[in-house]
Amino acid sequence: MNHRQLLDDVLAGHRLTPGEAEYLFSLRDREVFSVFSAADRLREEKVGDAVTYVRNQNIHITNICKNLCAFCGFGRRAEDEGAFCDDQDTLREKARLARERNVTEICLLSGVHPGFTADTYFGILAAVRDAAPGVHLHAFSPDEVSHASCMSGLSTREVLLGMKDAGLGSLQGTAAEILVDRVRSVICPRKLSTAEWIRIIEEAHGLGIRTTATIMYGSYEGAAEWVEHLAILRDIQDRTGGFTELVPLSYIHANTRLYLAGLGKPGATGREDLLMTSVSRLFLDNFDNIQVSWGKLGQKLSQMALLAGGNDLAGTMFSDDVTVDAGAEGADYLDPRAMKRMAENIGRRLCQRTTDYSLVPSC
Repeated sequence: MNHRQLLDDVLAGHRLTPGEAEYLFSLRDREVFSVFSAADRLREEKVGDAVTYVRNQNIHITNICKNLCAFCGFGRRAEDEGAFCDDQDTLREKARLARERNVTEICLLSGVHPGFTADTYFGILAAVRDAAPGVHLHAFSPDEVSHASCMSGLSTREVLLGMKDAGLGSLQGTAAEILVDRVRSVICPRKLSTAEWIRIIEEAHGLGIRTTATIMYGSYEGAAEWVEHLAILRDIQDRTGGFTELVPLSYIHANTRLYLAGLGKPGATGREDLLMTSVSRLFLDNFDNIQVSWGKLGQKLSQMALLAGGNDLAGTMFSDDVTVDAGAEGADYLDPRAMKRMAENIGRRLCQRTTDYSLVPSC
C-alpha cells in the first residue's frame, strides 16, 4: 500500500477503510509527517484556521465509584482514605465560583457512586443550574445513565429526559474507553458493554441531547482496537449526527492498577499521540472537531497536535482531579493567554467557543 497515494485519495474525497486506517497507524520514521500534513490540510478545509476553546470549569462531585476500573487512579471505595462526596450546598458553592469566573460551561465529573439514583442525578443538575443560571451543563456518561436506570426502575430514556428537564445541556461521551468488549473485560469489566454504550448515546441523540465522543488509548489495546472504536463512532455519526467532537484521551499510567500490575503499557508514545489526532481527522470524515487534550499531552505536544489535524484546545477546566490522580502534572488549568501563544506561534488564531462550537461574539 502506498501511503502517499492513499493520503492524496483521502484529500480528494476517498473514505478510509478500517484496514487503511490501521495501516496509517503503523507508519514509522519520517513517513508519519506526511500523515500529519494531510490531516492538517483536511482540518483547514473543514474548519479553517481557528483554534477554539471553551471557558469551562470542572466540578468533581465524588470519587466514590462502583467500577474501580484498573486504568483509573481517581476512584475510591466509600471507606477508603481520601474518599469524598459533595453535598448539594457544596456543589452550589462550586457552581457559584464557576459563574464568577465567567465560564460558559460547567462540566460535572464523578465516580459512579453505588448509592446514586436517578433522583440524585436530577437533584445535582437542578442545584448547579440554580446556582449558575445560563451556564451550559455538560455532565454524566452513558454508564451513569445506565446506573441511574438500574437504581430507579426507570428506562434510560426516562433518565435522559429527566436529566434534560433538570438542566442537562449535553451528555459526556465518556465511559467509552475502548469500545471493544475483549479490552473492556480487562480494563473496565464493571462498566456497561459496547452495545449498551452505543444504544444510550444514540438514544440521547434521538432526544436532541448532543454528546462528545471519546477514545482512551495507550493502556492495553493496540491499533486494531483503535480503528474498531473509531469505526463505531463514525457509524453512529452517520446515523445521528449527534457528536460535537472527538476527544482523544491519552492514558496516564503512573498511579493506575493496570500499569502497576504489569497489564498496562506506560501510556502512548508521542508518535502514537500525534497519529491518533491525525488518523482520527482523516478517518472521521463526518466529524468537524478533533480536540487536543492539553492536560494529557502537555502544552508542547498539544501545539504539535494542532499541526496534525487538531482544531480545539478543550477548556480552561480550572481542575482535573481525574488526570492528576492518575499521575499527570500541570493538568488543572490552562490560561487562555497561553493558548493564544500556542495558536499564534503556529500561524493560527485563538477563538473562544461555546459547548456547541458557536464562536463567542468577540471572535
